[in-house]
Amino acid sequence: MELVATENQTMIAQMVRDFGATHIKPDMMKWDESQEFPIEVFKKLGELGLMGVLVPQEYGGAGFGYVEYVTAIAELSKIDGSIGLSMAAHNSLCTGHILQFGSEEQKRKWLPKLASAEWIGAWGLTEPNTGSDAGNMRTVAVEDGDFYVLNGAKNFITHGKSSSIAVVIARTGKVGDSHGMTAFVLEKPTEGFTHGRKEDKLGMRASETTELIFTDCRVPKENILGKVGDGFIQSMKVLDGGRISIAALSLGIAQGAFEAALAYSQERHQFNKPISSFQGISFKLADMATEIEAASLLTYRAADMKDRGLNVTQESAMAKLYASEVCVRCANEGVQIFGGYGYTKDYPAEKYYRDAKLCTIGEGTSEIQKLVIARNLLK
Repeated sequence: MELVATENQTMIAQMVRDFGATHIKPDMMKWDESQEFPIEVFKKLGELGLMGVLVPQEYGGAGFGYVEYVTAIAELSKIDGSIGLSMAAHNSLCTGHILQFGSEEQKRKWLPKLASAEWIGAWGLTEPNTGSDAGNMRTVAVEDGDFYVLNGAKNFITHGKSSSIAVVIARTGKVGDSHGMTAFVLEKPTEGFTHGRKEDKLGMRASETTELIFTDCRVPKENILGKVGDGFIQSMKVLDGGRISIAALSLGIAQGAFEAALAYSQERHQFNKPISSFQGISFKLADMATEIEAASLLTYRAADMKDRGLNVTQESAMAKLYASEVCVRCANEGVQIFGGYGYTKDYPAEKYYRDAKLCTIGEGTSEIQKLVIARNLLK
């Protein structure tokens, strides 16, 4: 694995920094307070190719790999975790599922609209009573001629309201059967397909999270991704890549929290010297920097392996586990370094602190990552 940033990575990082300074920083706290999903920002990201980073150029995407993708997410997340999260969910989950398992006809139909952000994508696996236990999902799809009829609900769905298209996993077989679930693509508007309430969240407040509700929703068979019964297996493979994106999200938030704390520690004076000169503060900064570097190496290693077509189940879980926990620790230490000011909205530390926690929960909790890693070790 090459440890020096490529020309593409350098270009993408600078492009995102410039974009963020103009289109994100001026309004991000307003979006955070109001929980507004700034859809126009994502349309602009689509114009830059960042809503179809992994999509081949023949389908309207940028045609980059996971290393470039990680760079883009991390740089966005240094500015605002909400924007990084939504960009990652759109790319890795909805778009990624269609890219990996769609037919040629399906790819040509849906990927150009997703890659350009003409359509925002959602992905539905989690349900109110089945979070980590996805195999016991209750959303059911029953065959009816040339259609399947869906009934049930999904929750904690990114872009559930604002999306134009969603990939939804529904049960077509027995409860608990890993080959008893199927992936369907639903376009809006479709009768019987709507969104429910929007979650009022601690952090990531500009990234929209809602329920999806299906009431006698008829989906044509040509909207099935892959084979009937393969939906759960597909989802686990999609999540392998998705966990790399959450590691990148974590990396960006941690880096943002660290850089803010570092700058503040050099500006803030106590006892006639900058607080960075005190060992209690400088050791915190040293720990943060070291852990971020380790998280970066794990994340980019997983991305490099993914680009080379290798199995990344264990590596993506390790990267996601470690980077997300580092993210929380760095955000916490960032608030501590800022002191009382870290507890106010006048400074950036409190937002990094609130945004960070989602990283240890979304796309598989830290406990689930340990389970995945242990199972691979003990095979």
